[in-house]
Amino acid sequence: MPSNDVRILAQAAVPTAAVGAIAAVVGGVVAGGKGVVGAAVATLIVILFMGIGLYVLQRTAKSLPHLFQAMGLMLYATQILLLFMFVAIFKNTTLFNPRAFALTLVAGTLAWIAAQTRAHMKSKILYVEPEKTGHSS
Repeated sequence: MPSNDVRILAQAAVPTAAVGAIAAVVGGVVAGGKGVVGAAVATLIVILFMGIGLYVLQRTAKSLPHLFQAMGLMLYATQILLLFMFVAIFKNTTLFNPRAFALTLVAGTLAWIAAQTRAHMKSKILYVEPEKTGHSS
């Protein structure tokens, strides 16, 4: 993974993990141990889904740049749909607090999107690859 991609991944994952940690503390205060587990599981899911999505999007940008925008829209729509499916699947679970899980999933997703947007806006990515010539000038 190129250094720009790793930097953007880190700049999105760290704030998301921080939001997850805060949610785990709040979940622990409100719902006990199951609230902490629900928030932790949701944070891991968000970081995993969004991280994989970022990787796929970066690969698409390099190999099929003409599909980048459509792929990005499709990818985000798919990610949101999958996250809603997770909420629906685990709404009656006894493994963790479903409310802490769902709220952390939403908060983590919003944190990731905001942080990734900020990282992209602050990064200095070349729009055109400089042409490599065989000689130095």
